[in-house]
Amino acid sequence: MHRPRNDMIAETRAKLIGAARRAFGTLGYANASMDDFTAEVGLTRGALYHHFGDKKGLLQAVIQEIDAEMTARLNKVSRSAPTRWHGFVEECVAYIHMALEPEIQRIMFRDGPAVLGDISQWPSTSGCVASITRSIDQLKADGLMTGIDSEAAARLINGASSHAALWIANSDDPQRTSKKAAEGFRTLLEGLRTAKA
Repeated sequence: MHRPRNDMIAETRAKLIGAARRAFGTLGYANASMDDFTAEVGLTRGALYHHFGDKKGLLQAVIQEIDAEMTARLNKVSRSAPTRWHGFVEECVAYIHMALEPEIQRIMFRDGPAVLGDISQWPSTSGCVASITRSIDQLKADGLMTGIDSEAAARLINGASSHAALWIANSDDPQRTSKKAAEGFRTLLEGLRTAKA
């Protein structure tokens, strides 16, 4: 019995993304050999080119997968907080702390910007800004945040958190830098909070 073509395509893509993610996470983008990770899953370099165009396209797909996982984790953090304000702050701080995780640090915050350019221009950034804007709109509606323009605040918060993550990932002492970045970020967000929050 033949499997549906869409299932086969999805399986091939998943195999390539998984192999590339392991290679990029352990060896780094520059040292990861396309032939090695395609052979690892029994596929050819041709399959990689067909599905992703090139190694850079495959890195983009890996980053999209990691970004989706990070988003799911961050949503869980905000949902488990005692209040909407605390959820917002803890979600932002959790993002910064994720830069300590070796795979995220290397792929998202070292190799990603080096290969794909400015993180603020990545397609996922606009979705992140939109999500932060919605959160700010809700916080303002609940009287928990000052009357700042929501999109401006979202872009500033997104930029600050991305920069903090890059700072941590490229620091000589990521643990110490993460602590300083998280404390500073909490202080910045407190400036947007109303007394009611």
